[in-house]
Amino acid sequence: MKNYDFKNAVVGTNVLVPVLGGAKKKYINFDNAASTPPLKYVWETLHKFKDYYSSVHRGTGFKSIISTKAYDDAHVKALRFVGADPGCFTAIFMKNTSDALNKLARRINFRRGDIVLSSLMEHHSNDLPWRAAAKTVHIEIDGLGYLDLDDYKKKLKKYGRKVRLVAVTGASNVSGLIPPLKKMAEMAHRAGAEFLVDAAQLTPHRKIKMGKPGEPDSFDYLAFSAHKMYAPFGTGVLIGPKKIFLRGDPDSVGGGTVNYVTRSEVQWAHLPDKEEAGSPNVVGAVALSAAIDFLDKAGFSRIAAHEKELTRYALERFSDIDGVTLYGPKTWVAGEDRVGAISFNVDNHYHAAAAAILSYEGAIAVRNGCFCAHPYIQRLLRLSDKDSKVYRDEINRKIRSHIPGMIRISFGLYNTRSEIDRFFEMLEKIVTRKYKGNYYVGRRSGEAFPRNFRFPRMTGF
Repeated sequence: MKNYDFKNAVVGTNVLVPVLGGAKKKYINFDNAASTPPLKYVWETLHKFKDYYSSVHRGTGFKSIISTKAYDDAHVKALRFVGADPGCFTAIFMKNTSDALNKLARRINFRRGDIVLSSLMEHHSNDLPWRAAAKTVHIEIDGLGYLDLDDYKKKLKKYGRKVRLVAVTGASNVSGLIPPLKKMAEMAHRAGAEFLVDAAQLTPHRKIKMGKPGEPDSFDYLAFSAHKMYAPFGTGVLIGPKKIFLRGDPDSVGGGTVNYVTRSEVQWAHLPDKEEAGSPNVVGAVALSAAIDFLDKAGFSRIAAHEKELTRYALERFSDIDGVTLYGPKTWVAGEDRVGAISFNVDNHYHAAAAAILSYEGAIAVRNGCFCAHPYIQRLLRLSDKDSKVYRDEINRKIRSHIPGMIRISFGLYNTRSEIDRFFEMLEKIVTRKYKGNYYVGRRSGEAFPRNFRFPRMTGF
């Protein structure tokens, strides 16, 4: 962490990978919105911890005591990381954000007639669990992809006390746009609803302050994932008021969830154990804890400033290139915050093919498709319901070779302007058709590949 050299703080930034033609190029990862590489600090912490890894809770061995303390401390650290009072909130460790939001959908005691207000910006993880639990109504977006606050206000007024929960993204994984969360929380509370933030895309990039229960602009629930904040091994975090999880039975039961069991009686354990059935992911918790230490010490003001500069620079470079369509705001708006996710398409190129060229010839990792945010993508692409049904029917016939989508670049704290320059050099070749390969798109998979190219076989894993 010396001098916060972000480029050298991450594992794998100097890896050379094969490209079309037989050469090797330094790998550039612009797919951070999906998952980030691990921090060296996290990896070093895990290397030290491995000798003490053991089963947690109720073990009397020294290693078990060490592992238990590390696991329990990680919960407290997760709460403090997002400004959640440990006296009021509990942190429950899950597999990932999707798992956390599904748990919450099962644990909130929705009544008949309850409504969840979500939005058209959402990742499926913050949409589908609510559809399964209650009537879900979507807040509209405008033509650039911003959440429509006027529509939000109208729907709060229309449904009144029926709105049990407002569930919105902390930052879009498609456009990078950040809704006015504090203002929305205050509006939700004024209407008698609780407020949840899916912070999977926000937590690695901005400091979060949940606030105290009862404060007008506080967050009632928060969910995020370690694998998007430079900590591998799959830990998701669900934070919510203790009173919610103290009520009723846990949705998943088994080892670790109880204090006492007889043939006729079950007494549940304290929080968070009550909600964490089975042997927990101790290594994942330690990785999360180390990542929190790094991010806190590095400082989110420094991280945000760097990533804003990358995003601003990339948008400037996009404005200088013809033949590319951006989705969302096309320029940097001074005074407006957004994270570094930018989605686009190249004219006359299928999104999968353009993404494949970036990889196979530029060693640049991006993501293409609909990013688990189909309604948002469909709206930004201006697809009608009729269009959507046509593509749905094709998918049902196992044809995916021209399903609409986009290409996304997304920045992490370790990315650089020189990497962006290399990306645009390659993008210019795609626009002008000066790339080398002959690419085809698989009819069933929708993935694109260059003909007559095979990655070398990797050994050892």
